[in-house]
Amino acid sequence: MTRHRPAEADLAAPLAAGEPRPGLPRRGLLGLAGAGVIGAGVGIAGDRIAVAQSLFTQSPTGSSGAAPSYPFYGSHQAGIVTAAQDRLHFASFDVSDIDRAGLIELLQDWTAAAARMTAGHGAGPDGPVGGVLDAPPDDTGEALDLPPSALTITFGFGPTLFRDASGADRFGIAARRPAELTDLPHFAGDALDAGQSGGDLCIQACSDDPQVAFHAIRNLSRIAFGRASLRWSQLGFGRTSSTTRGQVTPRNLFGFKDGTANVKAEDTAQVDDHVWVPGGDSQAWMTGGSYLVARKIRMTIETWDRASLREQERVIGRDKGAGAPLSGGTEFSTVDFTATTPDGAPAIDEAAHVRLAHPDQNGGALLLRRGYNFVDGNDDLGRLNAGLFFICYQRDPAQFVAVQSSLAGHDALNEYIRHVGSAVFAVPPGVRSGGYVGQTLFAG
Repeated sequence: MTRHRPAEADLAAPLAAGEPRPGLPRRGLLGLAGAGVIGAGVGIAGDRIAVAQSLFTQSPTGSSGAAPSYPFYGSHQAGIVTAAQDRLHFASFDVSDIDRAGLIELLQDWTAAAARMTAGHGAGPDGPVGGVLDAPPDDTGEALDLPPSALTITFGFGPTLFRDASGADRFGIAARRPAELTDLPHFAGDALDAGQSGGDLCIQACSDDPQVAFHAIRNLSRIAFGRASLRWSQLGFGRTSSTTRGQVTPRNLFGFKDGTANVKAEDTAQVDDHVWVPGGDSQAWMTGGSYLVARKIRMTIETWDRASLREQERVIGRDKGAGAPLSGGTEFSTVDFTATTPDGAPAIDEAAHVRLAHPDQNGGALLLRRGYNFVDGNDDLGRLNAGLFFICYQRDPAQFVAVQSSLAGHDALNEYIRHVGSAVFAVPPGVRSGGYVGQTLFAG
């Protein structure tokens, strides 16, 4: 006779005070009261999304300044204005030869698993040690006993989802492609690798624990088997931006504070104007969403390390220690581009990164950045394959294009970096309880 272990959904029977439920991972106890509403699990669309909102509580602690957990459901997707966590696993997928119904089912399955994992549960209702002993578990188990660790999972749709490279409208959604979702132009100095660029779908998993972030991408990839396959992925560590005022400004691999002037979650007017898509833009289904641009930027670490401190500060336009602009003041002082040195030269070089990236130089364009450092071993010459995995969110990718066009042509930093990967995705609005990510795209 086939043996079963108890699934989370089977563990609702009353127990004596303090008695653990058999077969349930320790962290599953965090939201036990809502476990019974998870439904029959992946593959059954009617119940798989119905995760109780009471599972998703949070309190203000965490090594990055992030909360222990974040709700998956809400008007906006988490992982955008959320306090940037310490670790990243980003993945781009190509959709296989499935139809529209198959794509919707994949998004429903992903939604159910994401809601569970961000709450600290396994990817499926049985978890890594439940269910049929002679069948593969519906969760891989490496996050067993780990807390949610501020996990957020954010989904996006690439231009090729709407019309592929051959021009085919595979899913009947070409007419609903936002006008803003266009392929990024080629910028001066781009050395893009097609194997590290583009994709039909993306998933951004951020967490304060790298194993939790990896677990999310691993299980979502497993769930997608036969329906979507990994095109490329990137691990990141050491966030390079602060997205809330409570976070200390981090440093990038060049040793400089990065993201001092970033849009912060508390700047609600700026977030509304520059990050969230308002009603009235080209596609109503994107209202409340955003656009994600990802750029993999290789840093020539060894060349930079031979530059003088004076040269490094000239290139960036900030003091390396305190992060203050070279025009004077403290880290958060307003940059004065008219300030001069005693000999009359600009205090901030005309080609300094700070000058060329500033909104005053780019028609007021603002970006919400939440990038990460990366080190992918070394290359054939023994040099570190390291750099910045740049991620930014904006109401319209044209905001990024304005900034990058300025930087690509004149930035002194270009001597020390090159862009090797690129992608742009439409990030739909948040998911309501009982719905699925991207539902507004397929409605009607």
